[in-house]
Amino acid sequence: MAFRSFIRNFAFVMTKRLLDFLDASPVNFLAVKNIVGSLEKAGYHRVNPQEPIGKVKAGDKLFVTKNDSSVYAFHIGSEPLSEAGFRMICAHCDSPTFRIKPHAEMLCEGGIVKLNTEVYGGPIMSTWFDRPLTIAGRVIVRGEDALHPQTLLLHVKRPLLQISNLAIHFNRQVNDGVKLSKQKDMLPILGIIRDELERGSLLMNVICGELGISPKEVLDFDLYLADATPACTFGVHDELISSGRLDDLSMCYAGLRALIDTPCTTATKVLAIFDNEETGSQTKQGAGSPFLSTMLKRIALSQSGSEEAFYQAVERAFMISADNAHAWHPNYSEKYDPTNHPVLGGGPVIKFNAAQKYASDAVSAAVFAEICRTAGVPCQRFVNHSDVAGGSTLGNILASSIPLRGVDMGNAILAMHSCRETGSVADHHFTVKAFTQFYNY
Repeated sequence: MAFRSFIRNFAFVMTKRLLDFLDASPVNFLAVKNIVGSLEKAGYHRVNPQEPIGKVKAGDKLFVTKNDSSVYAFHIGSEPLSEAGFRMICAHCDSPTFRIKPHAEMLCEGGIVKLNTEVYGGPIMSTWFDRPLTIAGRVIVRGEDALHPQTLLLHVKRPLLQISNLAIHFNRQVNDGVKLSKQKDMLPILGIIRDELERGSLLMNVICGELGISPKEVLDFDLYLADATPACTFGVHDELISSGRLDDLSMCYAGLRALIDTPCTTATKVLAIFDNEETGSQTKQGAGSPFLSTMLKRIALSQSGSEEAFYQAVERAFMISADNAHAWHPNYSEKYDPTNHPVLGGGPVIKFNAAQKYASDAVSAAVFAEICRTAGVPCQRFVNHSDVAGGSTLGNILASSIPLRGVDMGNAILAMHSCRETGSVADHHFTVKAFTQFYNY
């Protein structure tokens, strides 16, 4: 009885940590900030990519960031890279949302101010209606000179905006399906101006009030909309998770927990959290960038003095591309493959695609399935219904620049790209266990 109580309490703590991370990470910049904070607390030290890395040795823990929106952590193994290779978990920290455009304020009748926005990624736009929203991101202010501005992170921790639906009385066909305009229908209401002094400055007043700065200091910003409702569990047994950004912050956090909770092993452990997967990964901070490859090569050179060690390490490496999968939906069973449709709570999902949109093949899938078996974790497989086009992820994009053996996997979730997605508490625990087992090899 005491052991069961311990297990329940441990599971509660693990779930609570995930929910707290989701709430504190409404956008990519804040997700990276929170990951960095956990890494530093676990003894990892920041490397400046503008400077030499220095000699690395077994047990060293280091990390580097790019663009404030991607982070790469390395725990140097006890054996040389050329002999033990890399154990890599890769995920992404961006999610579909709406970016606030420059000169965003639009004054309407009655003093109502709405914001001009553009879509980021591929959100289910209707799910953003009639819910409290906030803004988060980064604000760029003057620094020591024009080439070195300063970055301030912003997270308004209160409901601030809303995208309101048109009443059904003016749109009788709304329940029959309505085509939404990204430019017309998806603009959020910020508030009502009280006097002429607020005209054109409502958003800037919020930014400067939150950061304690003057409007004259602000040069630009990358600000996005985010759901203001906290992540939570639901279901008769609190077995389900409701939150925005489960795709892919839940995988980021599972990888982070496994990394910092495992000791130094023979292989060098790597956690790579990329940005811009939702828009194709072709940025300096995305999986299509050579940045990670360059950092791995620099570490190999630092350890051995030979570039050959890097190529040997790549051939001995294994990558887990961790990006969530589609759970079977009880209302839409016809949309799924008849024999390969993962369910909520059924464990991590290996993803296959004959057109090579995923990195998985029979060999890499067998490796990951055996990792799950050894960890005591169930494992599922996902293949698209042959008449339904599927998405892609970062596994093959990364493998096109670093020829890594690897698998694409994730946890099964419902309503992917909705403002709020649904996942499984058990699956989070299963994945942390599987990732921990993987790093411990």
